[in-house]
Parts: sequence; structure tokens; C-alpha cells
Amino acid sequence: MTKPELPETDTERRERQERIPAPLHWRAVALVAAVVGVVHLAVATRFGWHRDEFYYVICGRHPDWGYVDQPPLAPLLARAAAALPGGMLPLRVLAIAAQVGCVLLAAVLAAEFGGRRRAQVLAAGAVAASPVFVAASLLFGTTVLDQLAWAAVLVLVARALRRGTVGAWLAAGVVAGIGLQNKSTLAVLLLGVLAGLAIYRREVLRTPGPWLAGGLAALILAPNLVWDARHQWANLHMAQVLSAQQGGVPGALAQLPLTLLLLAGPPLVVLWVAGVRRLGSAAGREHRWLLVVAVVAVVLFTAGGGKSYYVAPVLIGLFAAGAVRAEEHADNRVAWPVAMVACGLAAVLIGLPTLTPAVSSALRAVDPEPMETYGWPGYTDQVIRAAAGFPSGTPIFTSNYGEAGALTILGPGRGLHNPVYSAHNNYLLWGPPPGTPDTVLCVGQWNTAYLHRFWSDVTTVAPITLPHGLTDQETSRHAAIYLCRAPHGTWAQLWPDLRHLG
Repeated sequence: MTKPELPETDTERRERQERIPAPLHWRAVALVAAVVGVVHLAVATRFGWHRDEFYYVICGRHPDWGYVDQPPLAPLLARAAAALPGGMLPLRVLAIAAQVGCVLLAAVLAAEFGGRRRAQVLAAGAVAASPVFVAASLLFGTTVLDQLAWAAVLVLVARALRRGTVGAWLAAGVVAGIGLQNKSTLAVLLLGVLAGLAIYRREVLRTPGPWLAGGLAALILAPNLVWDARHQWANLHMAQVLSAQQGGVPGALAQLPLTLLLLAGPPLVVLWVAGVRRLGSAAGREHRWLLVVAVVAVVLFTAGGGKSYYVAPVLIGLFAAGAVRAEEHADNRVAWPVAMVACGLAAVLIGLPTLTPAVSSALRAVDPEPMETYGWPGYTDQVIRAAAGFPSGTPIFTSNYGEAGALTILGPGRGLHNPVYSAHNNYLLWGPPPGTPDTVLCVGQWNTAYLHRFWSDVTTVAPITLPHGLTDQETSRHAAIYLCRAPHGTWAQLWPDLRHLG
């Protein structure tokens, strides 16, 4: 005789519902994603290449398991995209696709947290409107891919915790490994997840799934780790250099209010705060590990002197949780859409090349990146005019990778046939050039006192300028073209002191 089944209690019903994700409302979420794609595509090529995009493509042309400032994934993707018809456009399409992916995954994460249609749309809209995500998708690079990787890992970890299967955990491990081959900052997310499980979901760590996932991620990352070890842990040294440039821990602490307020977008601060409140409440106890992830990310990136936007991907999880709380309390049904539209409009105007170059130049203190996509053809032409008075074999030596990349990628099509060198970041591993630098055009952010350390005869040929008095990173630091003669040694002898990171 079977024992009669007891009716389900309210607590058991609530716990069961929390373990079952809400159905995805793809039509409404896809509409938000479509708006994002259209807006970004409309201005994707309005100005031009970004200095970092030049660098990614050049690195990709030197395939390796690592570079002094990054793992190999972004350069290899950049090289493949740049080889397609359309020049810069395929790169920007990749960046926009990553941004759209973040928008969609925010909605999926909200569904994992139990959010229905309104919560999913709110989560997607928050990521679509947040300045830090809008600005990151201005260009293709490690940052926008890192945001996508964090979003995907957060979703897959939440799903693995719900399903409890090894397969679900292995999916998270694969994506984490791929993300680590893009940017090592993803390791902070993995440490946060481990800490969160140890505190709130300890029983999960007694199963093989998380450990197999971690091992798989490490296996995928292994070739880059071997490369880094063989190059005296160049990535760690680069991180130390960047931290020092940011002012170390004091600098990171000074940027923290900016991170918490401006990068999310002031109207959206309320939403991620609501996410913290929900995760800290009884209703969010199943996903409280995400709070630990947020704390670990803030502490580690601050202690490491990291840039303010490193912690931004955590907002995807907090937005998703906050959107669920907003739906549960049925509050601000009109205010939230208005706030998101206002925040998104400001983010698009400031973070994308939507305004005139003059206005974007004036707003460089707020966001300098749009102006870093402006003026590279003009810069290349100025160098070509200066080089015209010298033999075509006269080497050009630039102060940074952006200048070298622009001349290498844009120069041949505009008539430049001089060899181009640099000693900045990974260029330092590709030198020194052969022979002796008897006559060199040194281009970029040099000064004569520095150049006199390597050449006795240094003459200013011409300044590098933007039209109408506009400024970008180059012109704000008095970049110029110098003719350098009478070297103090061969390239090989000068190279150790010419090399620099930053």
C-alpha cells in the first residue's frame, strides 16, 4: 500500500518555482537587442579606426599563444575580421555582436533568477543603456569580449547550479577557458564564484562538476600560461605597469565612486542597488553567491590598481537581480523605461561617434575614446608628406603601437612604402630592426631630450595636428615628426633602452 502524497506547502512551492527558470520572452528582448544593433551600426564607421584596433590586427598578423599585454583571442579574431571585405566594418560588427550578446544574456540571467517578461526586458534594457557597455562596443577589443564572457559565465554558472549536472558545469568551464584566452581579468570572476559557492552553496563543492569545470578552463588556458612563463610573466609585469599609471591602489579607490555611479549610469544605480537588496533577501538566497562575486571583483580590482571599467561586467548580474525585484514589487512601471531611454541616449551621444568632431573633442575629459577613432588618415598623410623628402627605405620609428599600426595598415594604400617600427608593448618582441639607424624619422609623442639619448642630431620636421585645432591623445601631447641622425649605436644596442610598456 503506497503512502498518500502530502500536499505541497507554500514554502516547498516557492522553492520549486525558484529552481525553475521563467520562460524566455524572446520577442520583447529581441526588440531591445535589435534597437542596440541598429543604433550602433548607424555610427559604426562614422569616424574611423581606433588605435587599439590597429594593434589587435597587427598582433594577429604575428600569431602566438600570447602577447605582453593580452592573451591571443582578440588579436586572432581581429586579424580574421580585418581580412574580410569592408575594412574596419567587420571589426565593428564583431564588437556590436558582443554588445548584443550581453543584452540577450542579461535577459537570460533574469529568467534564471525567476524574472518574467518585465524583468527580462528591464535587465536587457539596463545593459543596453549603461554607458560602460555602450562605450565598450565603440570598438572591437578585449573589453567588449570580456563583458560578453562574464555574462555568459554568470548565466552558465546559474544554470549549472540549478541543474546540478556535470554537463552543465563543463559548459561553464569551456566558456570560462575561452574567456581567459581573451582577458585574464575573467580569473577574478572565477575566484568570486568559488568564494560564493564556499560561503552559500558549499554542498555544490562536494560534487565533481565545479572542479571539472575549473580543470577544463585551466586546460584551455594552459598554452597562454606557458607562453607567459616563457616570457618572464610579461602579462603580470604589464598589469603592474598599468596599475602604476592608474596611481595604484589610491588611484583605483579614487575611481571607485565613478565606477559605481557614472559607468552604470546614474538612473540605473537604483536598479543595481535593488539587485543587491534582492540577493541579500530571502527571495534571492539561491543566487546569493553573486553578491560575493561582486565584492570579490571590487576588492581585487581595487587592490590591484585596476582600471575602473574592469568591474563593470558584475553589473550584468546585479541588473538582472534588480530587474526581478522591480517586477516583483511592480514599482516604477513608467519611470524605469524613461530612465533607461534617458541614460541610453546620453551614453550614445557621449560614448559613440554621434556628435561632431568638435564636440567630441571638447568632451574628451568625459570620454576620450570617440576622438581616438578620428583623424588617423590625416595623421598618416602628414607622415607621408614628411617622408617624401627622404629615400623610401628610410625607417619610421613610432612612439606607440597606435601610430605604428596606422602607418602599417593605412599607409600602403596611401603611398607609404617606408618600413615602420616601434618598441611599444608587443612591438618590443618583434625588434630590433637590422643594421644601424643612421637616418630615422621618429614619429609621435617624443621629445628632443629623450631622442638625444639615442641620436646626436635631432631636428623637428613638423608637428602632428588635427584640423580646426581639435585634439586627441596624439595632439594633446605635442606629437611631432623628428629627423634623427648620428646614432649612438646599432639598433640592437639601442633597443633595450627604447623598449617600453604602457
